[in-house]
Amino acid sequence: MCGDFNGEASNGHLLISWMKMILSLTVAAFFDSAAYVMGESHPEGFLCAFQGLWLTYFDWCALAWVCLITFNLYLNLVREISTSRYETFYHVTAWGLPLIMAVLPLLKGCYGPAGAWCWITDNHVAWRFGIWYVPLFTLIVLMICCYARIIFVANRRMQSWLGTFNPERERRKVSLAEDIKPLKWYPSVYLLVSLFPLINRLHNAFHPVDPSFALTLLHVLTAPLHGLANAFVFGLDRDTWGLLSPTGIQLALRSRLCDSTRIGEYHPGAVRYTQADLTEDEEDLDANVLFFSPHMTLKDRTP
Repeated sequence: MCGDFNGEASNGHLLISWMKMILSLTVAAFFDSAAYVMGESHPEGFLCAFQGLWLTYFDWCALAWVCLITFNLYLNLVREISTSRYETFYHVTAWGLPLIMAVLPLLKGCYGPAGAWCWITDNHVAWRFGIWYVPLFTLIVLMICCYARIIFVANRRMQSWLGTFNPERERRKVSLAEDIKPLKWYPSVYLLVSLFPLINRLHNAFHPVDPSFALTLLHVLTAPLHGLANAFVFGLDRDTWGLLSPTGIQLALRSRLCDSTRIGEYHPGAVRYTQADLTEDEEDLDANVLFFSPHMTLKDRTP
């Protein structure tokens, strides 16, 4: 019984941890998308450098959270390590490391007009691939390998037989498999939305004076889709849609903002015991009143 209870609590804690990380990913993707609506490429200067810095920083923040979700899932399911103590480390890594990656091109003066938006210019191709594209696709490959290992371990555990049938354990196995399904799509999302930008930047590197309109158009259409793609993956979980109903949102807000439950000592009110005045017809019934309260009315004393 204790093992089942601990397993249930552990699954609940894992789900809450994943939801917090997905929320942080959503925040990063939102601010990343905001950079794409700052307008077209600005002349070289402060505003252009700011847009390039913003894009690099929040692109890295979103990528860092996807990697940390994968890493957290690997530790929980494959290594069976509790990661609750790593929450601060996750935030320092996901918000701190991207700042370093975004500031380095700024210090080298690499930001400027770079097509549809201000970013690392065509004169600094090595910085483009060193700061973003090479780390991006390296991490995507590592995440795909990591998820392959996670799915293999999860399937092996689901098919394991421990000698006795435990309904609670079997239910947790099914719940675990359902929780993994949407999470495994996050690396695929980054692979899909980053493919055309990579191809366009490769074309720019080999043909700096002859950009391709088709590749540039595909770059412009797919690069801002990180947030939308993440929302789509998040919506693959049917339980999430249930929680996003008006009733679910209202209950969540009340539990977060209006929960004033307190546990205190119970103090009973004054109770006066008395014998009820019964009529002759009622004396035949076993309807003795054991106590009397001014606010209590007995409407029906029949069995």
